[in-house]
Amino acid sequence: MALTGNAPLVILVVDDNDCIRDFLKELLSIFGYHVVEATNGQEAVEIAQRECPDLIFMDLNMPVLDGFAATRRIRETQGICEVPIVACTSNNMSDYRDKALAVGFNEYITKPVDFAQLNTVLHQFLKAA
Repeated sequence: MALTGNAPLVILVVDDNDCIRDFLKELLSIFGYHVVEATNGQEAVEIAQRECPDLIFMDLNMPVLDGFAATRRIRETQGICEVPIVACTSNNMSDYRDKALAVGFNEYITKPVDFAQLNTVLHQFLKAA
C-alpha cells in the first residue's frame, strides 16, 4: 500500500474523458493510492488547493481551463507549487512535450497509458508503487 504515515498517498487525476479517469482511478486504487478526480483544469486547481495531492496526472486539452493554464496556476500557488505534475495526453509530438515541460510539468506520458509507463512515473515521483 502506498502510504505516508498512516494515510494513503493522494493522486489527482485530471481528464475530461470519463473512461481515462475511470481507468487511472481503478489502477491507482489497486496500488493503494487515494484518487481524487477533476474533469477540467479549473476543477484541478481548486481540488489541488483543497486536497494537496502528492502527484497530479493532467490531461492537456480540456474545457474550461486546459492543462497548460491549470499547471501555470498550480505552480503559482503556495503550498502546492512543488507537487509533481505529469502531462497525460494522446499527443506525442516533441514540440508539444517541450511546451508542457517549459510550462512546469515534471514529466510527459502518452495515452493510452500502459502499466510500465505508469509504474515508472509512480516510482520516479512517489518512490512507491
